[in-house]
Amino acid sequence: MATGRAGVLVDCDGTLLDTNYLHTLAWSRALREVGAWAPMNAIHRLIGMGGDQLVPELIGHPLEGVNEAHDRRYAELKSEIRPFPGAGRLLRRIHEAGLIVVLASSASEDDLEDMRKALDADDAIDAAINADDVERSKPDPAIFLTAREKGDIDPALTLAIGDTVWDVRAATAAGMGCVCVESGGSSRHELTEAGALAVYRDVEELGDQLTTSPVGVLAAHRVR
Repeated sequence: MATGRAGVLVDCDGTLLDTNYLHTLAWSRALREVGAWAPMNAIHRLIGMGGDQLVPELIGHPLEGVNEAHDRRYAELKSEIRPFPGAGRLLRRIHEAGLIVVLASSASEDDLEDMRKALDADDAIDAAINADDVERSKPDPAIFLTAREKGDIDPALTLAIGDTVWDVRAATAAGMGCVCVESGGSSRHELTEAGALAVYRDVEELGDQLTTSPVGVLAAHRVR
């Protein structure tokens, strides 16, 4: 058996908070601001990537000023940030089960701070990583690898929780399993096909079924 601390790396946008469609709208407005355009359905399918990867994937090349435009447009929508029902409860249940909880987000430091305020669950959060802590965002594994290191978690005792195929791909590349929720707008089929260990409707359902979930199994087998 591996020795060390067991923990869970938790995505924020679309997983703990209902923000994916706010980001879709912000990117749409930002693109128009710099003279570009893409349909919102195409933008939404890439939410979960950081801007360093989303824009080139969306239109084929980087765009000067678009990331800054996104940040301004998203700031206009921040009053609409809401945590999903059960988000804080899930973090507390994971923490109370003896697992390290690390937020692992592709958001900026300021955006993550705003999400933490909305969650109001810092008592259950051991550490947090944002896009400013790494050179490349998801689906690159850097965020999950850095989050695992910051939480001092045993690689053999680590799981990720996310809402997009980009979370699953990043977790897989980092050598860990990923549990997913559908609340970000990706379907159970898409997430399962990407390699998710299990898929739940949202964090409330995951919290209700935590004991029998892969997270519960990890907690049951962690080194005490």
